[in-house]
Amino acid sequence: MKKQYFVYIATNTTNRVLYTGVTNNLIKRNFQHKKQFISSFTSKYKINKLVYYEIFDDINEAIKREKQIKGGSRKKKIDLIRNLNPGFIDLYEEIIK
Repeated sequence: MKKQYFVYIATNTTNRVLYTGVTNNLIKRNFQHKKQFISSFTSKYKINKLVYYEIFDDINEAIKREKQIKGGSRKKKIDLIRNLNPGFIDLYEEIIK
């Protein structure tokens, strides 16, 4: 089975705080965000809503893309999200199907 990697953007219920991350298990990682299992930035700011993700076959490409997104302005991140998910809906239900 081919391994996949995900670059994602998650936010809180008010869409005020954006978090960009990379993982090889998007479902598990977002479940951790929702349940605040990890004491970190994401639990402090109640990051619990997946609003954007991209899929990669190569971890190096995923890390490169994560750094590119993180290095961009808030406006660029919001534009990126709105192009895929204009309503900022939680995509978690989509990925667990």
